[in-house]
Amino acid sequence: MRNQTISAILILIQFVCSSPAVCQFISDFENFGLLPDTYLNNSAPEPAFISGQAVFPNDYNPQFDAWLGWAISSVTDNQTPGFLNQHSSIAGSGSNGSPTYAVAYIPSGTVVSLTGAAAGQPCEGVYLTNSTYAYYSMLDGDAFAKQFGGASGNDPDYFRLTIKAWSGGLLNADTIDVYLADYRFEDNSEDYILDEWTWVDLSPLGPADSLLFVLSSTDVGVFGMNTPAYFCLDNLTTAGTASNVKDVSMPPLDVFPNPASEFITLTLPAIIQKTTLILSDANGEIIRHTPVHSGTHRIDVSALPPGIYFITIQTISGSRSARFIKHEP
Repeated sequence: MRNQTISAILILIQFVCSSPAVCQFISDFENFGLLPDTYLNNSAPEPAFISGQAVFPNDYNPQFDAWLGWAISSVTDNQTPGFLNQHSSIAGSGSNGSPTYAVAYIPSGTVVSLTGAAAGQPCEGVYLTNSTYAYYSMLDGDAFAKQFGGASGNDPDYFRLTIKAWSGGLLNADTIDVYLADYRFEDNSEDYILDEWTWVDLSPLGPADSLLFVLSSTDVGVFGMNTPAYFCLDNLTTAGTASNVKDVSMPPLDVFPNPASEFITLTLPAIIQKTTLILSDANGEIIRHTPVHSGTHRIDVSALPPGIYFITIQTISGSRSARFIKHEP
């Protein structure tokens, strides 16, 4: 399985206005353009992935291809247990059958910041499920973690995700607990490990500048929680005031020809005044970083080796990106 990396933060703002003043912003992660059965676990050179109006931090170690925080995935393998399948959702896709979703690895918790019009507004909700790695670890046990319920099935185990909201520099008292697995029922037939996308209403948390996610488990050892500290997230839906929204009318970048051998052309709409164009390769290396204005731009790519590249335009409200393929003439 190959890891795809993109050097720039890519933003796609999806919104449905329920009134002239209020809009929805959905973090669905489709803006990363992943090929099927691939993943992104490196947001470098940026410290986070952005989708919708939410920032998902990522800490990547290139020496070990290891990461903390969030990864973006389109992996469909929900049958293979173990750490080598850490980027997969147990549902085998994103929510509602979508191809792309986010995977969290948070041994110590993580904070997802809200940006733009969504900051300071209540969140509507989010879809959550288990990762394949955590699911089979709890179902069968592994070298590090116990089988939930124990040999008898009577152990009152649980795997819990706690969500809280930061607002105005204060951590709100309200808490939402999501049990990704729950074996505390008197009737063992009611015990479960979540294996499908489940909608969680976040509105009781009230206005939020950011969301705190923390995992806990009854399976704890001398080094902390034994249950793999993973879960999957999709379609985080936030709200905002339409008057605060900027550049939502900017269309996706259209790069042509694609594939290309000598030149590519892209047109920036009139709403773009002075901005920045970034050309990067599939390994996240920035090749070109150039100020640009609205209008049509012809970019010489003849000297580039054959491969996959990305063009990213950074605007005042985020970024747009397009992938193109360079081939030999």
